[in-house]
Amino acid sequence: MKATVIATFFGLFLICTYAAKEVTKKTKKAKLYVPQIDCDVKAGKIINPEFIAKCPPGCQDVKYRVYGTDIYASFSSVCNAAIHSGVIDNAGGKILVQKVAGHSGYRGSFSNGVRSLSLPRWRESFLVSEGKPRKGVTYPSTLEYSSSKSTVVKSEPKKPEQDLKATKTADASEKASEQGDAVHTEHESSPVVKPATQMAITTPTPMTTTMDPYTTAPTTIPATTKTTTAAKPRPGLHRVRDIGSSSVHPAYSSVVAAASRQVQTVQGREQNTAFRGTSTFASNRNILRPNTAMETDLWKPGLSFFDTGFSSKEELNLKPLESISQGNPNCKIDLSFLIDGSWSIGKRRFQLQKQFLSNIVQALGIGSIGPLMGVVQYGNDPSTEFNLQTYTNSKDLRDAIEKIPQKGGLSNVGKALSFVNKNFFLDANGNRRGAPNVVVVMVDGWPTDRVEEASRLARESGINIFFVTIEAAAESEKQNVIEPKFVDKAVCRTNGFYAINVPSWFSLHKVVQPLVKRVCDTERLVCSKTCLNSADIGFVIDGSSSVGTGNFRTVLQFVANISKEFEISDTDTRIGAVQYTYEQRLEFSFDKYSTKQDVLSAIKRISYWSGGTSTGAAISYASEQLFSKSKPNKRKIMILITDGRSYDDVRVPAMAAHQNGVITYSVGVAWAAQDELEAIATDPDKEHSFFVDDFDNLYRFVNQLIQNICIEFNSQPRN
Repeated sequence: MKATVIATFFGLFLICTYAAKEVTKKTKKAKLYVPQIDCDVKAGKIINPEFIAKCPPGCQDVKYRVYGTDIYASFSSVCNAAIHSGVIDNAGGKILVQKVAGHSGYRGSFSNGVRSLSLPRWRESFLVSEGKPRKGVTYPSTLEYSSSKSTVVKSEPKKPEQDLKATKTADASEKASEQGDAVHTEHESSPVVKPATQMAITTPTPMTTTMDPYTTAPTTIPATTKTTTAAKPRPGLHRVRDIGSSSVHPAYSSVVAAASRQVQTVQGREQNTAFRGTSTFASNRNILRPNTAMETDLWKPGLSFFDTGFSSKEELNLKPLESISQGNPNCKIDLSFLIDGSWSIGKRRFQLQKQFLSNIVQALGIGSIGPLMGVVQYGNDPSTEFNLQTYTNSKDLRDAIEKIPQKGGLSNVGKALSFVNKNFFLDANGNRRGAPNVVVVMVDGWPTDRVEEASRLARESGINIFFVTIEAAAESEKQNVIEPKFVDKAVCRTNGFYAINVPSWFSLHKVVQPLVKRVCDTERLVCSKTCLNSADIGFVIDGSSSVGTGNFRTVLQFVANISKEFEISDTDTRIGAVQYTYEQRLEFSFDKYSTKQDVLSAIKRISYWSGGTSTGAAISYASEQLFSKSKPNKRKIMILITDGRSYDDVRVPAMAAHQNGVITYSVGVAWAAQDELEAIATDPDKEHSFFVDDFDNLYRFVNQLIQNICIEFNSQPRN
């Protein structure tokens, strides 16, 4: 009987357990359906503030435009932006898209085979990351499109006639959008920011009521809040040149404390005045309500001739992002700080220097998608304290700076710059090829060796050099300076941008924000050697009778559209031009014009010649008159445009140019001979030769040419 009862209870237990498992299975959350989007879909067309979508294969194409780096303007192709950022490749895949506020500047770059363009401002932005759901966020299985696209993506398949209708509607909208004269860079009203997710707030938050321009109802927006902690004051020493002095400055503690408060106050103000929702990686995610964007094709004929393109003049909104492990995306640089560890600086001033570094780190916002920083200390010999990949957040980096011991020795700055150039910016040390290389040199007084040659070699390797000098030599000490005006010889510009002089160690805190803004202003870091500022580009233009006056002007526009994408100056990319018929004419040489506007104006003034077509002689002429005078550290690039077969041989002149290091691109139009285009072009031919049947379609090759130039540059080893 007892055994029967036990068996009965055991049977009931098994039945209950099985039933519970079945209930659990039934109540499990349904699998998320991921809608698919097309390659040409732009983030601004989708209303959803945050969504997961699937990109198809084949979106890596120049016709799917991308604007920005890390943060993208909302009229960028979502899928091509994902390829540019490295989230997916051309095979497609799932992505997570998060809408954020409009940005004051979008920086173009070449990354993962995609060339993104620059833009000064736009009303809405987006971030793209791996297609993994975030905890606590519900993602839509259908995507809502703005009124410019009348269809809604649904989980069930649409009928073929519905697809056709949706495509026609989208195409009509795109066509109307592309007929605008220019991309709007100013807006009459600021779009209202709304929170994307409801977050818990532990402290009372002031509320602001505004009118949403898209609705008649008032919108209540929580104001952003930030908690700041004053930096711990450190004891210090009044600046004296004598090593043995130990007189303590009586007001130093209050000075440092005030400096820390000032840094925090400035950062707090910038946090509040910057666009709401920048900290989208943290808790408060604010979005802009999408609006139909007028998009223009920057390359199509009919736009303002020789338009110099966008350039952002606004200051970056910099703020500490210490709580965000990914860092400040507005400042993606690889930074090496050279600190002075010589005996002449003294122990207490060495502590002041470390406090300055700590404040810089806090203001930068260190992280994997923002700035990364390493430190090199120099004395007699330089040594790396830690490299770029050692610390990827501000807190750990500041703790490491605090523990740096002083080396002592002389102030051999030149030796330190040579060391950094050869050893610091290596892939093994965390160097990111898509981020500018920046060196900030701290100098107490003056160097004890020469810096000019070491600085020149570093700059030619793509390193931007900044100098922060404290308490320059007095009149009685100038006789000890080995290299007078050493700062001007070390930096690439003598306009004051790359050099900051501080009269006293106790004034050092005042230059934290100015220095951070300068090193983060990637638009002005033109000393960095990239595919856009490292070449001598010579255009060889066919002016024969078959081209005609109208088509010749179209060719000049093509030349101008390529030229304006490069950083043009005496030390950056230089442009030259030759026109040819039976004869050849040097329109202007590489050293003739040193600004972009002057180059574009010179291109506009080129007059049509008319005559025969001797392309081979033109190549030889360009080799002798242009490229023989190219700078040794510049890449030599020839871009030849012709519309017909040459009257003379092109193979021997082209081969001679190739042997002299000239990278040659051939662009053929209409009756140009394919075999000649391939003979002119550098190997491999398919990447260096182009053909189009009509002059009006030349604009299509602008992006592809620049992409190929950049791909080729990035595949070369560093100098």
